Amino acid sequence: MLLHEIRPTQKNKNKKRVGRGGKRGTYSGKGQKGQKARAGRMPSTATEIIMKIPKKKGSKNIVVGKERALVIKTGDLEKLAEQKILSREVLEKKGLIRGKRKVKIVLGGEVSSAIKIEGISLSETAKSAVEKAGGSVM
Repeated sequence: MLLHEIRPTQKNKNKKRVGRGGKRGTYSGKGQKGQKARAGRMPSTATEIIMKIPKKKGSKNIVVGKERALVIKTGDLEKLAEQKILSREVLEKKGLIRGKRKVKIVLGGEVSSAIKIEGISLSETAKSAVEKAGGSVM
């Protein structure tokens, strides 16, 4: 009997492949019982904390919980040209904003009429465009 003539006593068993046939067939890499084996995800508060930690799974330039300002372009101000003074109250009456959401006016179109803007933040370029047209910012 030579070494190359030796045969195994039983055939090699193929490894069972998990996750076949949809759903989560036989564990699907989850192990057995326990909290981490269950379906579903973490509570939203836990994910928010993880997203803020760079070493963990999150922190990909995502700011959690910070609400962005509503952007209004200077070209849209022409539609409100009949209003000599533009404020949050005027924008609310016109239906452009609701509640306490922040508003910012950015450059995006020509400003031809002189508009007075009160209590709304502007970008530097939008501010210079409004002042160039004869308007003012307070």
